[in-house]
Amino acid sequence: MATATPPVQLVDGDLEPARVLVAKNRPRPCRTSITQSDIVYETQKQQVAITSLVQEFTILPITLKAIKDRFKSEMAKGLAKQGETLAMVQTHILGRLNGSETGTYLTLDIGGTYLRVVLVELSQGSAVSTRQKKYAIDPLLKVGEPKVLFDFMATCIDSFLLANDAVIPKRSQLELGFTFSFPVLQTSINSGTLIEWTKGYNCHGMVGKDPAKFLQQALLSRNLNVNVWLGTGSNAAYIERVDRIGKRDTTVLGDNAEASAQEMAINIEFGAFDNERTVPPMTMFDNKNPSKQLFEKMIAGMYLGEITRNVLLDLIDNRLLFRGRSSHKLDTPWEFLTEYMSVIEEDSTTDLEDVRRMLEDNLGLGQVEPLESQLVAEARTAGPTSGGELLKESATTLSDRQIVKLVVELIGERSARLAAAVLGGILEHTMGYTWARNEAERQGGVDIGVDGSLYGLYPGYDSDLVRGLQELFILEPEMSFLFAKDGESGGFMEKIRFGRSLDGSSVGAALGAALATGTATDGVTKSRHARK
Repeated sequence: MATATPPVQLVDGDLEPARVLVAKNRPRPCRTSITQSDIVYETQKQQVAITSLVQEFTILPITLKAIKDRFKSEMAKGLAKQGETLAMVQTHILGRLNGSETGTYLTLDIGGTYLRVVLVELSQGSAVSTRQKKYAIDPLLKVGEPKVLFDFMATCIDSFLLANDAVIPKRSQLELGFTFSFPVLQTSINSGTLIEWTKGYNCHGMVGKDPAKFLQQALLSRNLNVNVWLGTGSNAAYIERVDRIGKRDTTVLGDNAEASAQEMAINIEFGAFDNERTVPPMTMFDNKNPSKQLFEKMIAGMYLGEITRNVLLDLIDNRLLFRGRSSHKLDTPWEFLTEYMSVIEEDSTTDLEDVRRMLEDNLGLGQVEPLESQLVAEARTAGPTSGGELLKESATTLSDRQIVKLVVELIGERSARLAAAVLGGILEHTMGYTWARNEAERQGGVDIGVDGSLYGLYPGYDSDLVRGLQELFILEPEMSFLFAKDGESGGFMEKIRFGRSLDGSSVGAALGAALATGTATDGVTKSRHARK
């Protein structure tokens, strides 16, 4: 019996209105740093344990350089042939954006819990506005038949287009950038094969099949005039000259002479870097995370809170934190959110009051269950608590809060430094080409777009990232042009320019579709809008 497609479930309220995606010049949150010597230790054993943690999570410059060098060599391997640790996926998006991209595009971004349908409007220049809806994904869809999952995606798109009927011209085609955030061997701009499922998905019989084709068929079955272009989830991407891609299909992309005049966006898929565990310093706390994509799990914001939770539980088990007492929430996997880390990093109060509230109010440290509360109270001859209310004790000491703050800072800083090693490898790889280096020097540096809340909102992340790059390149002669020369007013930050990209996955998919359909090369507005 065929399984019916679950009803579309809208999350986060009504359709978001059109908005211009321009990063606001608001102050970045600041880290209030803490060091080992700032902590008021209660025991020598506690101090020894914290010293050990600092050594485990600190990435020294020599290790940072080793990671960068290994990443660079793995990039070369991935460009040469299939099956390497870094997939170096050929996106088949040729050329570059030129600022004249114009048109209206649809994007679909599927993740572990939700999918988003976004209408992206590009105007000449850099202005970008979007309308979007988010839909919850039934867990059963993630392990069922592939057709049912892709039918659900098409249903969400249909619902979204109906809600936007007034702003989308009829009887014209809409190009859809499909952000399919799973490992894919991409063979063209609108085709590829799934290598494996991640993020808790395991739809039967889908590995080796083409996700873009499945979605296109689901859309056609609903008479939706939407053309699918595939883009897989990317941790980092850059522009590569096609003749440097040794594994390319020369029947499609030409021999070296022809390919030297072309450029392609390469999706690195760096999350699987060093799955062999040879260079980045792994800890036992990292090994508690799922075993695939370990490097990504040391960097991505989704996992930092869980790493922190595992470190704190180890200290609790050894009676080095919170008098050896935990809480139900702290004992529950994934309950320590990365957002909590941001609050803890920012706390500048003398007694770390924000850290105390986070630990005691949000994570329940010091909350005793009613029966235990009564026993404790009777033991103190103070009588039982009334009404079954929770008894709050002084659960955290200043030493506890200082240790938590230091642990959080160690894990956040390590993430940024690992990201710096990746960026350093990419920069060295590209600047190793004379043409790329000359262009960077003509443009006065290199531009790097960054998406995500870690870079934009996590205290100190941007400065940790830049500091890591400075440590890597300050002694590298071939990269010296990125630093200020005698008599120049510029400096490192002026030569490596970071820009925060808001809603990067959706806008990136739309820009990829613009390049694929030619609107980026001729600058002409094309009528590639909605549905029949």
